[in-house]
Amino acid sequence: MHRCSTGSPQPKSCKKVHFIKNMRQHDTRNGRIVLISVRRALYGMFSVVPYQEFSQLGDMRHFHSGMGTRDSVIGLVGVELGAEGKTVSYTEMLYPTNALCGHISNTASSTCSPCSQSPVRGVHSQGSRDKGTEVRDRVDYDPNLLDDPQWPCGKHKCVLVFHSYMTTVIEYVKPSDLKRDMNETFSEKFPHVQLTLSKIRSLKKEIRKLAQEDCGYEEPTVAMAFVYFEKLALNGKIDKQNRKLCAGACILLAAKIGSDLRRPEVKSLIDRLEEKFRLNRKDLLAFEFPVLVALEFKLHLPHHEILPHYRRLLLTSYNQKIQ
Repeated sequence: MHRCSTGSPQPKSCKKVHFIKNMRQHDTRNGRIVLISVRRALYGMFSVVPYQEFSQLGDMRHFHSGMGTRDSVIGLVGVELGAEGKTVSYTEMLYPTNALCGHISNTASSTCSPCSQSPVRGVHSQGSRDKGTEVRDRVDYDPNLLDDPQWPCGKHKCVLVFHSYMTTVIEYVKPSDLKRDMNETFSEKFPHVQLTLSKIRSLKKEIRKLAQEDCGYEEPTVAMAFVYFEKLALNGKIDKQNRKLCAGACILLAAKIGSDLRRPEVKSLIDRLEEKFRLNRKDLLAFEFPVLVALEFKLHLPHHEILPHYRRLLLTSYNQKIQ
């Protein structure tokens, strides 16, 4: 179905609808194609835009409108966006829409191994593997890793194993010493992560406060933002300079995916991010696409990655209500 303007003296907003059976019979460029079933039920819609070279697009105002330049934004480690006049392909990151199924996901992860030409390059070298560092792959993301209650214990716990039971004794220690030991243990196990565990948890608290308490988003949306943020942190993409931009971009992406936002609601969310995180609006919007690339466009998350965060958020909300 192709829509085009008519020459009749009707209002400009009126469009003429053509039902076509052969795509070769009509020029579909600069038009909108609507796919319908035999019973005239809508099941797909897309637009056809002629291909143009990057140099022919000029200053690309339609892409950079209100988003700032790439040079003015702190980047992500290993994320290649392409210099001016250079095209970067992200096709190897795209999977079929049914990739969330277990057997298909395993097949895709085994057949589509990362190569050296990937726009998102790993931050782990062969030398780090030789030193015995265990690096988690992106497909092995553990939603319980950073919230494991064993982390705060650090070096101050003693496990006693008896014939019929096992117990753990934790001695008293100052909170500052406990925090330091926890961060040291985390850094030893994950040397590629550029933030301390306490800083990651602090940023997650800020994400929950802004998204859930200030903006009123539900727990599943906040859980999605947690997963995005933790994946970036565990893959070594977040540092002290870009941590606020990454947190804001994760909230923005999760809100767009998990909530039915309209333009005024998106504007209100950006205003709150700009105010609470003290971010520049142009930098935040320009940082959204690098975060999307770093996540390999995998915004639709499987349930086993969201549910642990969702349960902890429900428990936190319940405890706040009873207090």
